[in-house]
Amino acid sequence: MKLNGTHQLLAYADVMLGGSVDTVKKNAEALVAAAKEIGLEVNGHNTKYMTVSQDQNAGQIYSMKIDNSSIWRVEEFKYLGTMLTNQNSIQEEINSRLKLGNACYYSVQNLQSSRLLSKNLKIKIYRTIILPIVLYGCETWSLKLREEHRLGVFENRVLRRVFGPKRDEVTREWRKLHNEELRDLYSLPNVVRMVKLRRMR
Repeated sequence: MKLNGTHQLLAYADVMLGGSVDTVKKNAEALVAAAKEIGLEVNGHNTKYMTVSQDQNAGQIYSMKIDNSSIWRVEEFKYLGTMLTNQNSIQEEINSRLKLGNACYYSVQNLQSSRLLSKNLKIKIYRTIILPIVLYGCETWSLKLREEHRLGVFENRVLRRVFGPKRDEVTREWRKLHNEELRDLYSLPNVVRMVKLRRMR
């Protein structure tokens, strides 16, 4: 398809970028016109636009008119499984990833609690089933201390289930493992380290 003087392959729904709302509007109008020439139609109901800026007042136009369809501005949307926001914040994405990680964790909770499985196998379940769901798209994350803490809390909860309680040597009562004890038992890179390693690739 020829779009603004260059040939472009648009095989499925995609993202159109521009330095300003006017540029995006001009490109969208060219796309609609080029699509009509070959018998295709852009669905205005499923088409949205978003301005990404740290300026809260950027992009105050809430809809743009293209070929008798209103294209509405959104503050966030999911693209290829990753939540994008107009403030370029990763908080919503990490919330979403942790919710999905929790759902996965609860679906394999019986395995993580089972006395029939070794601790090494339980760690493999965590690293091959749960962790990839939490870390999907993490190569683009720029973590702050708050996000690092939330990821660490999630991982510690899973590891406490894997390693189980410990009998206190003084009181002889069972108790949860402390964070330092978990770090000693779990010798592999923690979740925050994994994010940083993936970003360095």
